[in-house]
Amino acid sequence: MTAKSTELRNIAIVAHVDHGKTTLVDAMFQFAGTFRVNQQVRERALDSNDQERERGITILAKNTAIEYHGTRINIVDTPGHADFGGQVERTLNMADAVLLLVDAFEGPMPQTRFVLRKAFEAGLPALVMVNKVDRPDQRAEKVLDEVFDLFVELGAHDEQLDFPVVYGSGRDGWATAELDQESDNLEPLFDMIMTKVAAPKVDPDGPLQFQTATIEYDDFLGRVGVGRVLRGTIRQGSRPLVCHPDNAKPGSSLIKNLFRYEGLNRVPTDSVPAGDIAVVAGIENISIGDTLCDPDHPDPLPAISIDEPTLSMVFFVNDSPFAGKEGQFVTSRQVHARLMRAALGDVALEVAATAGKDAFEVKGRGIMHLGVLVENMRREGYEFSVGKPHVIIKEVDGTVCEPYERATIEVPGESAGKIIEYLGRRRGEMLHMDSLGSITKLEFSVPARGLIGARTALLTLSQGEAILSHVFEEWCPDGGPIPRRTGSVLVSRATGPTVAYALDTLSDRGQFFVRPGDEVYEGMIVGEQARAGDLPVNVCRTKKLSNVRSANKDIGVRLNQARDMSLEECLEYIEDDELLEVTPKSLRLRKRVLSADARRKVTRAGS
Repeated sequence: MTAKSTELRNIAIVAHVDHGKTTLVDAMFQFAGTFRVNQQVRERALDSNDQERERGITILAKNTAIEYHGTRINIVDTPGHADFGGQVERTLNMADAVLLLVDAFEGPMPQTRFVLRKAFEAGLPALVMVNKVDRPDQRAEKVLDEVFDLFVELGAHDEQLDFPVVYGSGRDGWATAELDQESDNLEPLFDMIMTKVAAPKVDPDGPLQFQTATIEYDDFLGRVGVGRVLRGTIRQGSRPLVCHPDNAKPGSSLIKNLFRYEGLNRVPTDSVPAGDIAVVAGIENISIGDTLCDPDHPDPLPAISIDEPTLSMVFFVNDSPFAGKEGQFVTSRQVHARLMRAALGDVALEVAATAGKDAFEVKGRGIMHLGVLVENMRREGYEFSVGKPHVIIKEVDGTVCEPYERATIEVPGESAGKIIEYLGRRRGEMLHMDSLGSITKLEFSVPARGLIGARTALLTLSQGEAILSHVFEEWCPDGGPIPRRTGSVLVSRATGPTVAYALDTLSDRGQFFVRPGDEVYEGMIVGEQARAGDLPVNVCRTKKLSNVRSANKDIGVRLNQARDMSLEECLEYIEDDELLEVTPKSLRLRKRVLSADARRKVTRAGS
């Protein structure tokens, strides 16, 4: 028998990066009284991961629950960056509707399109909040028209097109049903959720059916599965079967610990009824997409469908002269085990063996997706090397195809021409160009490999003001050759600490990545030059002192600023014959073959 759980709502908050999802959830907590009046809570409370707080983005989808006038509202805060789309896709299975946040100035962006398409494919209705209407440059009415046009373009049916809308400011904690109305709280937003989001239709008395949407790992609890109870009631101490449509034989299990969400916390409970979101712990073999079923009714739900990865990168055991000096976990067994653990918790990540015994191919959704994994590993004490990221090629209807992205660039109007020319050389096709005051918004369809390294170039072309966003669009035939990195690199031909005298005498050769006193080794990339062909240099050379006067002449050496690159910039910079050495303390660019003589032999053999 199917019934409605009238005191329960499940909603996912979706939006483009930096449109205010996590900040809005903070305000919802405060308005609903989830936090005490005097309770100290940091901003963006749901961004618990260190990288999330540093980058200002949501990486991991998170669950929370708010009690509002006797109704339990489960909220999922989903990532807005397309590289973490796998988080969005599976967490939508726990929701009955989506709340779409759109910036009152920027309007719909590539990730807005992505998350909406996924919501419509899942048959979910959408509610809209036009956020940041307190901005002096807001254009809320025009943005609402753009949202409606996007709904139509994505094939929304009549009920989805008749979406409710509120305007407001998540930062200041208010919302209003009409743009010209004043408000000082979020009551209009909560009223919209209560009246427009249907209570889940569930079968509370049927045999258990619970599907895992997210896997976490806890040092004390072990593997932790988060998902929604679709049927029946899940109870602590029960022994459901672990079922999956691809597995012929279900596995046995024991639910040692059971939790539900209250605010930001997981609270122990004896049971979770149908329609609600539960957290189960103690099942060692549980994976994303598994269904926990009543032992007498093994009835697995369809596997969770996830878009395939578009980018791959090979992880190597570090074999540089500095190997093992800065890392705690350095062996192939340790690196492989960590990669497999990452893949278990992220279905958008794939790990495969390679021909080399100390190398593993990792496939993901983009540079940031893989970059977050690399950064997490180095912070945990791992030391390894990675190769140049490559787009994944596949055959579609007998044609070799590559992934294409829909890219949006916001740039000052005077720089738009340079951006258009640059992306044109990288096989991009301009779809739209709009002027938003002094800002020009460009939209392109471009091969994914055309965007590798593009972020840094666009910042250079726009004096640091370009904002690039992109999302996977479709698989298309090969777009043709794309220009590689301009210029070449300066490679150290000595091992030891760099010397100011050597850097000064070589300053006319190019820009350096190292500073005086940095330890380098033969084959390490220490800078770049505009000329063709890599140049071996000795940055460790000291000046031979013949008298006191010449010795004192070096005291006033002034060197140009060394170039610092972030992890993502390093990944975008390296070429096929290079590696990025990653340790808890350092990022070093290097050649795969360290010896200059050996590199020359390899070059002659390949020519």
